Amino acid sequence: MADALLYIVLDRLGSLIQQQIHQEVSLVVGVETDIQSLTDTLQIVRANFADAEKRQVKDELVKVWLQKLKDIAYQMDDVLDEWSTSLLKSQIERAESPSMSKKKVSSCIPSPCICFKRVAGRRDIALKIKDIKRQVDDTANQSSRFNFTSRFSNEEPQKLITISAVEISEVWGRDKDRDTILRQLLGKSCEQNLGLYTISVVGMGGIGKTTLAQLAFNHDEVKAHFDKRIWVCVSDPFVPIRILRAILEALQGQSSDLHDPEALQQKIQESIDGKKFLLVLDDVWTKDYQLWEQLKNCLKCGGGGSRILVTTRNESVARMMRSTYMHSLGSLPLEQCRALFSQIAFWGESNDKIEELEEIGKKIADKCKGLPLAVKALGSLMRSKNNKEDWENVLNSEMWELDVFEETLSPALLLSYYDLPPPLKLCFSYCAVFPKDRTIQIDDLIKLWMAQSYLNSKAGREMETVGREYFENLAARSFFQDFEKDVEGNIVRCKMHDIVHDFAQFLTNNECLIVEDDCENLKTNLSLQKGRHATVILDGSTRSSLSVNNWRNLHTLLVVYGGNMFDSFPLDSFQQFNYLRAMDLRGNGSIVELPREVGEFIHLRYLNLSACWRLVTLPETISELCNLQTLDVRRCFHLAKLPQGIRSLINLRHLQIAGCLRMCRGLPKGVGRLTSLRTLSCFIVGDENGSDVCKIEEMRNLKELRELEITGLGKVEDAGEAEKAELKNKKQLYGLSLDFQPCRQPVVVKEVAEALQPHPNLKSLRIRWYEVKEWPRWTMEPSLPQLTQLFLSFCGKCQCLPPLGDLPLLERLEIEWMGQVKYVGGEFLGSSSKIAFPRLKHLSFVFMLEWENWEVKEEKGRKVMPCLLSLEIEDSPKLTAVPDLLLQRTPPIKIKWDKEEIGGSS
Repeated sequence: MADALLYIVLDRLGSLIQQQIHQEVSLVVGVETDIQSLTDTLQIVRANFADAEKRQVKDELVKVWLQKLKDIAYQMDDVLDEWSTSLLKSQIERAESPSMSKKKVSSCIPSPCICFKRVAGRRDIALKIKDIKRQVDDTANQSSRFNFTSRFSNEEPQKLITISAVEISEVWGRDKDRDTILRQLLGKSCEQNLGLYTISVVGMGGIGKTTLAQLAFNHDEVKAHFDKRIWVCVSDPFVPIRILRAILEALQGQSSDLHDPEALQQKIQESIDGKKFLLVLDDVWTKDYQLWEQLKNCLKCGGGGSRILVTTRNESVARMMRSTYMHSLGSLPLEQCRALFSQIAFWGESNDKIEELEEIGKKIADKCKGLPLAVKALGSLMRSKNNKEDWENVLNSEMWELDVFEETLSPALLLSYYDLPPPLKLCFSYCAVFPKDRTIQIDDLIKLWMAQSYLNSKAGREMETVGREYFENLAARSFFQDFEKDVEGNIVRCKMHDIVHDFAQFLTNNECLIVEDDCENLKTNLSLQKGRHATVILDGSTRSSLSVNNWRNLHTLLVVYGGNMFDSFPLDSFQQFNYLRAMDLRGNGSIVELPREVGEFIHLRYLNLSACWRLVTLPETISELCNLQTLDVRRCFHLAKLPQGIRSLINLRHLQIAGCLRMCRGLPKGVGRLTSLRTLSCFIVGDENGSDVCKIEEMRNLKELRELEITGLGKVEDAGEAEKAELKNKKQLYGLSLDFQPCRQPVVVKEVAEALQPHPNLKSLRIRWYEVKEWPRWTMEPSLPQLTQLFLSFCGKCQCLPPLGDLPLLERLEIEWMGQVKYVGGEFLGSSSKIAFPRLKHLSFVFMLEWENWEVKEEKGRKVMPCLLSLEIEDSPKLTAVPDLLLQRTPPIKIKWDKEEIGGSS
């Protein structure tokens, strides 16, 4: 990881030198020489890293040497970011200064105070660079004792592996084990068994215990057999109150703010009393019977036939829990391992390539010792290797010979990790900051990577695009699992296997920390001083006792509220976090206002305050955060406005304010200057008479937008004003939502809608509260050829639907609250193409209260909805029939209709 950090630092150093030359800004005399010498030394040191990172596994001195270099790399990154920020602020000041051609020369001369601060700031940076150079020189001199072999690692990602190669092999060779567990879960011989019937699955890490438990938990017979099914990831430490709360939340289907054990137990007992339940406790480590007893006592009131299914690596844990049945999960048989490896490694390859590499592949698979996780990791790694020499290098790697491996140090994972280029190494190891079994939101993950400067692209490509490619590459190498996808098939959420998470934490060596409020040694935890990325879990069982005095080096702070929503993080110590790049305080119910000190966080790039529902105001000092890329205040219900100075955040890429219900007056004037914006989740059209609010015409400059929601379109006075937004010219825009409240004269609304015609590249469109009989012309023509999703709702005066069947790529169509529509027929199908709705997969009608008749005919050989997979109709009481053409489709369409006679169709 030290190599990856230095790679990023050297890249930034080169960019800054070029930027300084371009801006004709210099540091203190003589520092340029230090910078060149520092760069040369770092390049030499980097050549030793590939060998050093492998040797650190068994050589403690090498590990210490690498740790020193990592600390230096972090220091260097902080200084470079300070330097970069100084240059950026100079650029902003020049942009805001009056033009010399229009003002007196004296008006452009900075005040003596400003000049002094600039010189002092540059001198401070120069001194820090000199100190870092001294540390690097000392560390480089120490490297001679280790006799490293010099070579450079890969700089850029190799060919992208297809994620489907991994997904097709989620479960392999566990049919007998699954059937055994199912018999234990569904068996009737112990229905009246006294006490808790506990089944334990025991096996080493990565063997497939959780996967086997998931197979049983999600089996159709199990779903039908049990009244309640609960899944809880326990992990280490075993905290009864946290597990009790997780059980209650699973039973209730919503979060709980209870933190009293007796209250939790009572609620659980009320929910399971007399009910046959299945409780899965995944990844149990504790051998303390007293802790287990606190949990099991409240489960005894369940109905006959209830089961507890436990997964653990330790047989003594299963015995401590008085398991009724213990199932030892063994390694995959040799042939199964080889078959699984081949399926992944040779996915999509030619027969000639398979024949050339098959024998080597068998030998590599044999080295995985029957561990499915290792097989997947190696299979995924070999997918990126094209020639026989690369395969032989993996087979003969010294990693297989190391004798110090534990379960957390799998040779397969190490080989996969060492094969990654530096940026991907950083992106993977950063994920150690997330707690075990935590669902990871991919968009958030990419923004956090951005905030750490891991995604800078030399080719000038979008950071978000690079981040998505990095994630997919890591996912395809089996570093992630349990993927959840959106309607377009993109992965939106995932998890990490606990073995992979352990491996990531080993790599970061206390740089990524999970800190829990109830840890006894929290205040004296010296590792916090070395920590760079931390997740703090406020459990709710105790009032926050967090001490943040040792946290001044943090780059990431993520706060998770596991219990009471009013638990507070000590914001009075904000000044400690001067080096933060990312801060996530989402869901904090105690924050009313953010301290002014946040404006001193010059490095901050990611600030998430979403669902801080008591937040009333943001300080104007936020405008000082010129590096900020993401500001998320969604669902801050009491937040009435954004700071007026927000226009200074020229690097802001994602402004997310949806759900700020009191922010109805509009956005601050000057939002149009935020030309880096990619996401504007809610542009609120300002009041007509507001001189300090943003007008819709300011959107003309936001040419980089990818996602945009506009609300309050009823306030737009005429088409001319709307046309100034220039939506038709926004080529990058792929997601658009138009909300036409408050309602006004239909003629004006239609003209405004006409003027808001989007660019043909648009992929997703949502129209709400369009209270006009006629649709805009651009919806009546195939003017959106790239559209894949369309949502129409609360268009209460529209009497017919537009000819949407002509949209060639439309896959999802949802129509709601069309109170005047009585008939849907040929006009809906369109007429300009040979196939109506050629790509449509999902169709939904909800609250069509006057809809009586629906006709679908295939006339003159014209096909209708040939790809339709699902149809949903709800709360449309007057509709009497679904077209026979759709009912008789083969294979059958999955139809969900809230009328009894159709409800079973599928």
